[in-house]
This record gives sequence, structure tokens and C-alpha cells, in this order.
Amino acid sequence: MKTLSKSQILNFLGVNLGCFMFALGVVVFRNPNNFASGGMSGLSLLISSFFANAPVGAIMMVLNVIVLVFGFIFLGKRSVAGSVYGTFALSGFIWILEILIPLNAPITDAHFMELIYSVFLPGFGMALVFHCGANTGGTDIVAQILSKYFKIKVATSLLATDFLIALGAGLLFGVEAMLYSVLGVLMRTFLMDFVMENLKTRKVVVVISDKSAEIRNFITHEINRGATIHKAHGAYSNREVDVITTVLSRRQAIKLQQFIKDTDPAAFITISNSTEIIGNGFDRFD
Repeated sequence: MKTLSKSQILNFLGVNLGCFMFALGVVVFRNPNNFASGGMSGLSLLISSFFANAPVGAIMMVLNVIVLVFGFIFLGKRSVAGSVYGTFALSGFIWILEILIPLNAPITDAHFMELIYSVFLPGFGMALVFHCGANTGGTDIVAQILSKYFKIKVATSLLATDFLIALGAGLLFGVEAMLYSVLGVLMRTFLMDFVMENLKTRKVVVVISDKSAEIRNFITHEINRGATIHKAHGAYSNREVDVITTVLSRRQAIKLQQFIKDTDPAAFITISNSTEIIGNGFDRFD
């Protein structure tokens, strides 16, 4: 029996936590206010208005199954495989929460505040799911199909679909619901970009020190990261020095800074942010 690695377990937990956060935002804040802010959950909310007491989660489950089938047909197994678990997990969480937290009306009269929660909870949840290497399918798959066969950019297809769903809220729930839904689509778009960029951010650390051996040993054995070392000449001193370059997480960069401060207070350190690191131990090309 194959044993799951720590990273696989953490990714599995992260996907479920992300789906739960998304579902909580939909059930508690989005659905009671009729905020159809795009996505399969928004479309399911619109469809549920035609069927009295129909759970949005159940409708979403059916729609996602249909979309997954089309995805397998038009995109292939490999393109859709990563969406299967997230798709059913999200629909399932929404369905379960609708049973556990039956809400027929907003929990407050502060609609704008509830809109913020209806965007931020699903937005952070979705970003966490993406960060763990999964996704929740839905309109993403539809956008990929349109991109493949009609040469429409995925981002353009997604945004257009979300706006159409938001406009649909106006026909079924009134102008106010439509305005909130359109605003929700815009807020979610900016939030997702911001969160994903910050989740991917890594620290590129460059160190010049006379204690390069100790620093290199700390990086490779205590932090368990790699580093590149090259020789350079100081323009002022004209002496040869070691330059250490490494890429770390925020927490690892703080640990390295503290170690260098204790080991060589005279060391020269530059730290910059990077959101695209590709290579061993980081993202890789397909």
C-alpha cells in the first residue's frame, strides 16, 4: 500500500479547507442575498429560482457532472482529471451546508458587507485550492473548451460567462441583485489575482559574506534548500568574495536573516520578491 507524503496530505487538507471556505461564503452570504457573482454556483442559484426548495448544491452537482462529461470528451482525461475531486467536494460542501444552515433570507440588513464576505470567503478558498494544485472545474472547463475550439482566451471566456450570469440575476431577482452581482464579479477577479500572486511569492536572497561556508551549510542542512555560489570581485576592495543566491519562502528567509545576523553582522544581503520560480522544488513546466 502506497504511503502518502506529507505534502500530499497537506494538499488534500488544503483543497478541502478551500472548498469549505468557498461553500460557506456561498451558503451563508451569496445565496440568501441572490448574489449570482458568476461561476457554476451563480448559475445554479439562477436555476434554483425555477424550482421551489431545490438545493443549489444539488443543482450544482448535476451541472458539474454534465460539464465534466463534456470536458472528458472535448479536452481529454488529462485536462479534466485535476478537476474531478474539487468539483464534487465543492458541490458536496454546499449541499451539506444548505441542510445544516437553512437560510431563506440574509442574516443582516448590511447587503454590501455581506457582498464582501460572499466574495472574500470563496475567493480565498478558491485561491487555496489552486495553490494546492487542484481546481473546482465548472465554468473553468467551459472556458477551456471555448478556448480550444473558438480560439477565445480562457480569461476572456470566464469573465464574459461571469458577467452573463450576473446580468441574469437582474432578470430573476431585480436590478439591485444584478448590481451587487456585477460588483461581486469585479471584486472576485481582483481578489483572486492578488491572493494568487501573494501565495506564489518567494524571496530571492543574495548574500555576500566572509562566512559563506557557514551560511551555505545553514541553507542546505537547516533550511533544506539549494543555493548557487559564484565568485565576484568587490569594486571598492578589489578582493574576491563568495556570492550566495537562494530562493526561499518568507519564513525561511526570516530564519536565514537571523542566522546571518548572528553569524556575520557585516554581511551584505539583498532580498527581492519573485512570483514565478520554475525548477527543482518549485513549479515546473508541463
